[in-house]
Amino acid sequence: MSPGSPSDPLVAALRVALGDVAVIVPGSSTDDLSRYLVDWRGRYRGRARAIIRPGTADEVAAAVRLCAEHGISIVPQGGNTGLVGGGIPDDSGQQVLLHLGRLDRVLCMDADNLSMTVEAGCTLAQVQAAASEAGLLFPLSLASEGTCTIGGNLATNAGGTQVLRYGTARELCLGLQVVTAQGKIVDTLRSLRKDNTGYALRDLYIGSEGTLGIITAAALRLHPQPRGLCTALVACATLESAVTLLAAMRATLDAGLTAFEVMGALPLTLVRRHLPEAARIAHALSQYDDAWLVLIEATSASSEADATQGLERALALALDEGLVTQAVIAQSSAQRQAMWALREAIPLAEKTEGLMVKHDIGMPTSVVPDFVTTTRQAIAARWPDARVVCFGHLGDGNLHYNVQPPPESAGGAALLAFESEVNTLVFDAVQARRGTLSAEHGIGALRQAELARRTPAAALEVMHAIKQALDPEGTLNPGRVLSRQAPSG
Repeated sequence: MSPGSPSDPLVAALRVALGDVAVIVPGSSTDDLSRYLVDWRGRYRGRARAIIRPGTADEVAAAVRLCAEHGISIVPQGGNTGLVGGGIPDDSGQQVLLHLGRLDRVLCMDADNLSMTVEAGCTLAQVQAAASEAGLLFPLSLASEGTCTIGGNLATNAGGTQVLRYGTARELCLGLQVVTAQGKIVDTLRSLRKDNTGYALRDLYIGSEGTLGIITAAALRLHPQPRGLCTALVACATLESAVTLLAAMRATLDAGLTAFEVMGALPLTLVRRHLPEAARIAHALSQYDDAWLVLIEATSASSEADATQGLERALALALDEGLVTQAVIAQSSAQRQAMWALREAIPLAEKTEGLMVKHDIGMPTSVVPDFVTTTRQAIAARWPDARVVCFGHLGDGNLHYNVQPPPESAGGAALLAFESEVNTLVFDAVQARRGTLSAEHGIGALRQAELARRTPAAALEVMHAIKQALDPEGTLNPGRVLSRQAPSG
């Protein structure tokens, strides 16, 4: 009898608890299971003893209890859009992959309370649409919103393009329902803004990447739909000018400034090369090859005219002060969508171009230009043919800082050596500026060792103590975020 076979006692017990349709045994399935077992980047490929798709929180709890009884670890997965290998089983073929896609119901809409309660398997787009149908806004916005799930968004504390105004997923969550490593359901789905009753369990589970508990439902904070929206694409000669422009926009627009995205010259070149239709909107700026393009969005609670006038006024001042060399304001919904399509095409253009060493870093916005300049110089001095693809959420200090290796380091052991050396260079520079090695993607398997090296010992000890207290047997997503062994001493 082999693990995962029809006679496997764990598989048999899971079938009884969840139903045959909810249990997939990879060895006996003719379906393409790569959507579960390969990550979006193609970097992580795993094998599973079984893939289970429970349909309720009670079924999730039952499955967790069964896996615990059999000494089998569980890897929770939402839409499998993660970028750090956090939702892919290892290659042992022993782990159970728990996919939450069938928990996809909107449980409650409370417009008067500006809240809604949804199951964890709802896609982000589904949550956005349900809020919109009620005349409200759920502002979390990601390029993968049609596939990623709200449970995964919360498990990784996703950021996205509107953190500047609305905050990360953590700020948009009021309460959670979570299944513990012991298969118990912790229900704190209250839709309250104020609740000082004990420890903030919600905040403990958000961002824990399925290592402390499995999120099965969430109470979410909603906002009024803005009555006015205006989007602009502008060119800045330098990144320093873009940072100064951000301060000017904040001073003029205040809370009306909802997005401030920056794109360097190379990512735009890659979009033009691989996705030319997405790059077409950039042609509205006659000279942008060496510029930093900034995508700015402003909203108004009163009217479209007010949003437009506010952004036009702010850009006029910026042009007068030389912070902006050119600016184009979207004149239609189609033009606005084209501007966002340009920004959101960059990851796919990168993927099409080839392998890159990727970094999701964050630091105070004020030090971003110095970081970009000094690291670019250091990389050019060490690898003259390497190329830096830099873009991201300048409004909150989060850069996607990716480095394409030179041809001689594009594969095999040379690529691994290049990655290691580039990571050290970049993360040392980030740490020197009191930044973070993961602003929104999480730690997963990719950054687990780096987290252990760069986190203060006392903080790391507390993290391991929390993991040991909540999951002493290491059932939930082992090897992600923290190493399997606590640090000694």
